[in-house]
Amino acid sequence: MLESENGVPPSTDDVFDKLRDLVSPNHLSQDVAAMHIRAMALMGRLKALHRASNTATRIRKEATSEARQEMDQSHLGLQNLLYEKRHLEREIEKCRQFASIYQDVPLYNLEEFKRLAPEEARTEDVLSDEHQLMLNRLSFELAERQRLDLKRKELLQLKEELLKESKTKASTMDSVKTQIDQLIKSATDTRKKIEVFVPSIQGTEDATPG
Repeated sequence: MLESENGVPPSTDDVFDKLRDLVSPNHLSQDVAAMHIRAMALMGRLKALHRASNTATRIRKEATSEARQEMDQSHLGLQNLLYEKRHLEREIEKCRQFASIYQDVPLYNLEEFKRLAPEEARTEDVLSDEHQLMLNRLSFELAERQRLDLKRKELLQLKEELLKESKTKASTMDSVKTQIDQLIKSATDTRKKIEVFVPSIQGTEDATPG
């Protein structure tokens, strides 16, 4: 391939100049066959230059296409990074604004926690780690609430049993009271009958002659 030192095909101007020179009046007296041979050589050189030019153009197009693809890939990679950056920024902002329910949970204060919590939950390492300390306080709060809830259920069950026992005793007392009332009524009725009967006996005795 015909190329100059910088990789670019030589100019065709020289070839055209020489072809123009062949048809100028300066060469009218020269041998026609020699002129024909020289013209054919110049045409061959022109064709070679044309092929070299096409090859160089193709190479440049390929290089340009590769460079464009690399640039597109770099641009796409940059867009992806920017998208990921924005996504992470949004997620970070969400985390910053997130209000966990634990912030509204009434906890034992720190002094109560140090006094009541198990020893392994309040070591020096834990107390110096704010995050772990909060986790342990929440765990202790949960355990305490579960313990208190179990105690509440036990007391409710005891209350139900006492109410049931009280109702049973009240029912027994009502039954005894009813029986007593019936006995009193029966005794009263008997006494009335006796009071009616005794005077009549006494009157009979008084009327009998002695």
